[in-house]
Amino acid sequence: MTTWTWATGADFVTTPVPALIDHPPRSQAQRRILIALIAAQILSGAGLAAGVTVGALLAQDMLGATSLAGVLSALGTAGSALAAVAVGRISQARGRRPGLAAGYLAGAIGSAGVIAAAVVGNPVLLFIAICVYGAGTATNLQARYAGADLAAPAHRARAVSTVLVATTLGGVVGPNLTAPTSDLADVLGIPYLAGPFLLAGAAYATAALVLVIWLRPDPLLLARTLEDEHTAAANAQQGDVGDRPRPAGEGRRSGALFGTLVMVVTQLVMVAIMTMTPVYMHDHGHSAAASGLVIAIHIGAMYLPSPLTGWLVDRYGRLTIAAASALTLLTAGIVAANAPEDSIAPLAVALALLGLGWNLGLVTGTAIITDAVPLVTRAKTQGLVDVSISIAGATGGMASGLVVAVAGYPLLAIGGGILALVIVPVVATASRSR
Repeated sequence: MTTWTWATGADFVTTPVPALIDHPPRSQAQRRILIALIAAQILSGAGLAAGVTVGALLAQDMLGATSLAGVLSALGTAGSALAAVAVGRISQARGRRPGLAAGYLAGAIGSAGVIAAAVVGNPVLLFIAICVYGAGTATNLQARYAGADLAAPAHRARAVSTVLVATTLGGVVGPNLTAPTSDLADVLGIPYLAGPFLLAGAAYATAALVLVIWLRPDPLLLARTLEDEHTAAANAQQGDVGDRPRPAGEGRRSGALFGTLVMVVTQLVMVAIMTMTPVYMHDHGHSAAASGLVIAIHIGAMYLPSPLTGWLVDRYGRLTIAAASALTLLTAGIVAANAPEDSIAPLAVALALLGLGWNLGLVTGTAIITDAVPLVTRAKTQGLVDVSISIAGATGGMASGLVVAVAGYPLLAIGGGILALVIVPVVATASRSR
């Protein structure tokens, strides 16, 4: 067997270690863990999609300004950043199960807070609640790491993609329940646009319950136990300390930085364009149902291609798919910028490409990070990486409203696509340094 480390920031090299005897409980545990994660991701996908669909519209309605519509998205992603640290630290100390469950429970509490803020018409309470609601988004992303904890290095991208694709069902169904949940809210005396947060709260709370009951054994804790057994066996066979492999510290840092860059750029571009698309459609006479359909297609494209993406990353390498991510986002920006104001189809295509580009970047970056970071600090480091991703999302969400107010949606779309190209020269540099 071989272990993989990041060598130069460009590719992976192998370091020989004694082969592990097959450990049947490992594969059986991985299957059970993936089933529990899939169930939780289906539920959390619905909770995530609800806020994405109407969040900016709710902010625009309560604040009365398009330029501030991106503020709610920015606050949600800022809340995601804080939650990513908390979930990462809890997972590092106690395991994935308590960390992920706590994050989803916070998302449910935030959803209830958004509804309360809409009822009383209090923007300050809305801002606080949406920050807490952002914990659900952070946890939804952190779950992908749990799927990779027990996966072999050559199959990590596919393990990540299995967890991500489960979000598709909830992510597609959620936006299409916008009208029914809004109608229910109206019946209950709750503002129309706050209705989808009823679904979000119930979905996040149920996802937390699923993980508490069924995410056993804990993937991170089991992975540490198996690594300790492997290390003990390797040390016993090596005998002499001087013959043991040296840790690739510099290589690990290079890998972590590159993986973070890919995910940060793709997140910033995706959030900026996605946030303002429903607002742009609303301003040009499209219905909430039409916006929900476009966002549903977008979220489906964010997660549905994951199995194929995972295979491509494992088969053709991290660098190739990272470059493909940037080019796909550029194409999405060009299509969105040239979409006719009265047509839904081009925007649906653009948002589908936007979701696909994000998916390629996320799966690639996650695989790189998991390869580069040792188990002893993995959860904590992954939490910090996701903080960077959340900050990028907050920046994109905050800037998107201002850019649209000043220069218009087409400039936002094309500008985001061009920004994504920053990944390409980094990939080229890394390829030359092999």
